[in-house]
Amino acid sequence: MLGNGVVGILSETCNKWERRAPLTPAHCARLLHSGKGNAGVARIIVQPCTKRIYHDALYEEVGCEVSEDLTDCGLIVGVKQPKLEMILPDRGYAFFSHTHKAQKENMPLLDKLLAERATLYDYELIVGDHGKRLLAFGIYAGRAGMIDILHGLGQRYLSLGYSTPFLALGSAYMYPSLAAAKAAVISVGEEISTSGLPSSICPLVFVFTGTGNVSQGAQEIFKLLPHTFVDPSRLPELFETARSKNQQSRVMKRTFQVYGCVVTSKDMVQPKDPNITFNKVDYYSHPERYTPIFHERIAPYASVIVNCIYWEHRFPRLLTTKQLQDVTNKRRTLVAIADITCDIGGSIEFVNRATTIDSPFFRFDPLMESYHYDMEGSGVICSAVDILPTEFAKEASQHFGNILSQFIGYWATTKDLTELPRHLKEACITHRGALTSLYEYIPRIRNSTTDVRYNASNGNHLAGEERMIA
Repeated sequence: MLGNGVVGILSETCNKWERRAPLTPAHCARLLHSGKGNAGVARIIVQPCTKRIYHDALYEEVGCEVSEDLTDCGLIVGVKQPKLEMILPDRGYAFFSHTHKAQKENMPLLDKLLAERATLYDYELIVGDHGKRLLAFGIYAGRAGMIDILHGLGQRYLSLGYSTPFLALGSAYMYPSLAAAKAAVISVGEEISTSGLPSSICPLVFVFTGTGNVSQGAQEIFKLLPHTFVDPSRLPELFETARSKNQQSRVMKRTFQVYGCVVTSKDMVQPKDPNITFNKVDYYSHPERYTPIFHERIAPYASVIVNCIYWEHRFPRLLTTKQLQDVTNKRRTLVAIADITCDIGGSIEFVNRATTIDSPFFRFDPLMESYHYDMEGSGVICSAVDILPTEFAKEASQHFGNILSQFIGYWATTKDLTELPRHLKEACITHRGALTSLYEYIPRIRNSTTDVRYNASNGNHLAGEERMIA
């Protein structure tokens, strides 16, 4: 059955908001009529789904079959993990499995795939020659996450007694397209340019962590507002200048722009040894030699932290609960955190829960260490939505399928892993019911209390870069 040239597309079942498709009707049409990879695709069978961004009829129009029954398919693709009962024996599967770090919640899925002698290709592990992922939704997560936090910022400031142009902005999913959402942000920016922001909440500083696709997507939306980017070293000067102007004026002035600041590892930690300078390679290899500084040099000046970095436990956290308490006692500047990485209990310690698209925020009061689901009261609002890209389901599916469609022909017709290109072969976690050699470490992690995370493509640990967002 494996490698028979028949491809199935799963109905997404993991979340009510999941509307993405791994392949659009246009991608399917090209696969059916021209083939990709080392051979053509004979048939494509699409499971019916009434919430998918592309209607079933659109797939039928290009020659796909629509059926719940995928038993004829040798390769079955989706976006997120299917239900266990959907796994068929002796098939190939491709989706974001979230299993290669031995994530506890997904071990039943891995066990099911092994028991059914299935072959699993994980999109997250398809890495190019330069170590960068080839298949990712990160830029869409950044775009949607940034729009959502601007939406929340308007509500939060209103509860604090300030009317701002952000109040007119909706959540990302409320717009029919990315272009429409961008137009709404531009409109907010025009209002800031003409009417300004209350000086008492300014300078309004957005701090972006990391420089990967997630951060780039968030910054892309931010740049639609009237803005100036500031080097991390100039944040104290920015605040002193603003304070001086306010003290000199008897009339509360308005501010007509926002500020952005991009920080990387060197702004988050420093060497414990004062005689050496920061070295990125050394930090990734020996994080125990470094001490955190983000809470002292960056967080006190941030209005909004947009977190876009990958993190693992052997590295210092970006911001702990105790550090936030210290920041709050010294300066009540921080209003919101957009944890676009949605790394629960990760680099931002107090983000200990995910939020949802229809309820994207919680309020954390650091002094009371309490959580609330309203905009009133003390603390910071936090967003941590784990499927942000689906808020732009159509554009995200098109973007993703443009790359995925190049791999389908190989997977659909190959029975022997040795026939695959390196980047596709190394993305295979299980083959015919056994873990492949690159992923034989998974049982050891399952049996260990230590949180060890691997970059399976080269055997190295990952740190400090954007999280692998699905």
